[in-house]
Amino acid sequence: MNHRPMDLGRPASGKRRLKDLLVQKDNRNCADCGAPDPKWASANIGVFICLKCCGVHRSLGTHISKVLSVTLDEWSDDEIDAMIEVGGNSSANSIYEAFIPEGLSKPGPDAGHEERSKFIRSKYELQEFLKPSLRINSGPSRKNSLQSTLQSNSFSRKIIDSFRSNSSQKSQEGMVEFIGLLKVKVIRGTNLAIRDMMTSDPYVILTLGKQTLRTTVIKSNLNPVWNEELMLSVPERFGALQLQVFDHDTFSADDIMGEAEVDLQPLITSAMAFGDAGMFGNMQIGKWLKSHDNALIDDSTVNIVDGKVKQEVSLKLQNVECGEIDLELEWMPLEQ
Repeated sequence: MNHRPMDLGRPASGKRRLKDLLVQKDNRNCADCGAPDPKWASANIGVFICLKCCGVHRSLGTHISKVLSVTLDEWSDDEIDAMIEVGGNSSANSIYEAFIPEGLSKPGPDAGHEERSKFIRSKYELQEFLKPSLRINSGPSRKNSLQSTLQSNSFSRKIIDSFRSNSSQKSQEGMVEFIGLLKVKVIRGTNLAIRDMMTSDPYVILTLGKQTLRTTVIKSNLNPVWNEELMLSVPERFGALQLQVFDHDTFSADDIMGEAEVDLQPLITSAMAFGDAGMFGNMQIGKWLKSHDNALIDDSTVNIVDGKVKQEVSLKLQNVECGEIDLELEWMPLEQ
């Protein structure tokens, strides 16, 4: 699932409808583990979830669970309508948890990743707790029985339509395990290259694995200030974060304005070595050193700041005549 920059021009009514749904009593706790104050949602399933469960949902793939941040992401009207149609956590759980075996308990807010992952996969991917007649198996006879079972239940029908699509896609999409989330704040660009007559309309694209996010376009500015936060899932086998800057053109292909790589190893290795950053005071815990092999302008330190692991990075854009980009990275573990 890819995060999209929030569209500040989007009508407030859609966001308000989503917030009104979130503050309902049944949605004030994670649908899967009961943790309070969930800030994430599975838009196609229709449940609000916490940060730890969000990581497991992402590992299922967007063909099963499309995860969006309630506060950071832009939601389409269709996605909001779908959440409202489901009705929230209680309605969804009444179907997805209709047949939890006796003796099996849901994970709690403090459950470990393995216990949490096993339950969520059983619930949504394997459909083990659905009413048996609603479970999706391959074959035309099963589809026909589903059609007749669901004539009177539009919500269940929507679930099955989603799962039917899942059945054909699962063989094509491998499961990816994620170890955490990376919040990238794109702060500013300095002395960027000219790609129009006298200026440029720059935007930044970030790529990690198969995820690609982009900032908004800033018109006619070679020293743009974005201060825009983008969220990426970090797979177990992560590589470098790829950054590209482009000039937006209305009538032709966008022109590249430079690129750079960000080595995530110092940030993630340091963060995982220290564990729960909230247990430590403000301190430096790692460093990414400037060298001729990277785009760093200066050495970049990894620090614990107010219980969070952060790293400020200043990059000289490569393969271009000029330009610098300033970022702030923040590591967000799936569990402490």
